[in-house]
Amino acid sequence: MYLIGLTGGIASGKSFVAARLAEYGAVHIDADQLARIVVEPGTPALDAIADEFGEGILRPDGTLDRPALGAIIFADEERRERLNAIVHPAVWQRTGELIAEAEVLDPHAVVVYDVPLLAEAAEDRRLAFDLIVVVRASTETRVQRMIDTRGMTRAGALERIQAQATDAERLALADVVIDNDGDRVATLQQIDALWHRVSASAQAS
Repeated sequence: MYLIGLTGGIASGKSFVAARLAEYGAVHIDADQLARIVVEPGTPALDAIADEFGEGILRPDGTLDRPALGAIIFADEERRERLNAIVHPAVWQRTGELIAEAEVLDPHAVVVYDVPLLAEAAEDRRLAFDLIVVVRASTETRVQRMIDTRGMTRAGALERIQAQATDAERLALADVVIDNDGDRVATLQQIDALWHRVSASAQAS
């Protein structure tokens, strides 16, 4: 098995890179998706979040009210860290299970662990990554993408960017950097070159 840690700031285009690698045959494990699954109603993580932040972060149907929680944590680093301390271990556990399952199914699999907070979450960095790939785009490009595709204000987009690790912190982890600041053709060329490299390494492992 060949394990890739894929990370990048919000609106950097990380999901686009992950989707392209999955088209080639990589096993895609999406930490954001797992983070939603582990806080579904009835889970220990959701109970812990309600205890920490109050019942006001729950909708009438018992699901997590993400906008309400977001309003609390994005302006308060300490409370954001408390949330991460609840969610990250649950995601970590499920991630380990999925990686093990992928290796059993195909010992030569390329597994892409798609995690936006790799620079922030020490537990994720304990994984034995064969390669860490960072997707980057300029702040201005990312802000414009959030305005165009998510309907966010400029101030709101900048707040989301500032709530994450800096570009320098992410790049310090990188074995490979994919520049997604230009056109899609250039990005695809970089992804394709990466796939040819890692697929050969996976078959040799």
